[in-house]
Parts: sequence; C-alpha cells; structure tokens
Amino acid sequence: MQALRSVATSNYSALTCLMRQRVLVPTSMSVLHNCSHQQSRNMSAEPLAVPTPEDAPKVYPEKIQTIVNQISQLTLVEVAELNALLKTTLNIPDAPVMAFGAAPGGPAAAQEEEEEEQEPVKVQTSFTLRMTKYDESRKVPLIKEVKAKLEGFNLVQAKKFVESCPCVVKADIPKDEAEQLAEAFKAVGAECVVE
Repeated sequence: MQALRSVATSNYSALTCLMRQRVLVPTSMSVLHNCSHQQSRNMSAEPLAVPTPEDAPKVYPEKIQTIVNQISQLTLVEVAELNALLKTTLNIPDAPVMAFGAAPGGPAAAQEEEEEEQEPVKVQTSFTLRMTKYDESRKVPLIKEVKAKLEGFNLVQAKKFVESCPCVVKADIPKDEAEQLAEAFKAVGAECVVE
C-alpha cells in the first residue's frame, strides 16, 4: 500500500488508470470479504451443464415417458375418450378434421384417391392457326389478305407463303385472334384449322 501511495502522489495519471481498472480497492474488511466471496463463486467446483448437440435425440423426463407408454397401449375408442376429456378440461376448441389430415383408408382418403385419378382438365390457352389449302382461282386476294393481316410480309413474301401451303400461319396466339384470322382467310378462299 505504501508503494501505491507513493505512486499516487508522484504520478496522478497512473492513479487514475488504476482506479479505472479497479485495481485499487478500499481496505475495509467487508469489501474485501465481498471480493473474496465473488472470486470463490466464480471458481466454484459445481459442474457446468453440457449443451447437447442438435442432432442428438432428445431425452424426455421419466414422467412424460410413462404417460406416452400408457397412451400407446390405449385402444382407439379410449384415445377418442381421452381426447374429448382433454378438450373439455383444457378448454380447447374443436378444430376441423381436414386441418390435421384424414386417417388413411377412411372415406376422405377414398375421395382423395378418386380426385387424384381424375386428372385436372388442361385448359388450352395458346393456339396455332394452320392453313391447309387454298382455292387457286382466289390466290391473288389471299396473298393480299396475308400481306394485310400478318406483320412483316411484303407481296413477294406473302406469295411464297401462300404457295408453301400447308403451313403454320401463326403459333401461340389466343383463341379469339386465331378464329378471327381463320375467318378472314376463309373469306378469300383458304381452308384453315385452329389447333
């Protein structure tokens, strides 16, 4: 302590540093006793609880294990009665049966199997317009109609397109657009199919 006092009087910054680090302790016995008690508690010989790994199986208390064993030996009727008693005792509202799933082989399961057997009807959303043949006597009006209705065609391209019949006019289009084009081409002598 004497050396500490001499350091304190000669060097004020060292004293401040020691006080901040709580190296200087008052000399009263009660404070020393508290410090030694704190150290003994930190250095206790009590074993620490070892954390269990996440993939390790969970160990349940013996009381819970006996309850599970007793429930597993009950019949289905007894389980239903236990369920009803627990619901009334714990004030649990009835939940819809389908929320938890149906028992296999029951009427709901049979209905699900029937629904699975009936594949969902696929609704066709995109159609293809195909020109199968055309009337040779009405070739010129058909070429003009192809040029007018299809984008990017000039007269030469429209003529080559009509002469390459049977051909796909447009693919992946809505049904109403395919039907409108088919009607326009039928009006000028072409036979078209919407697929």
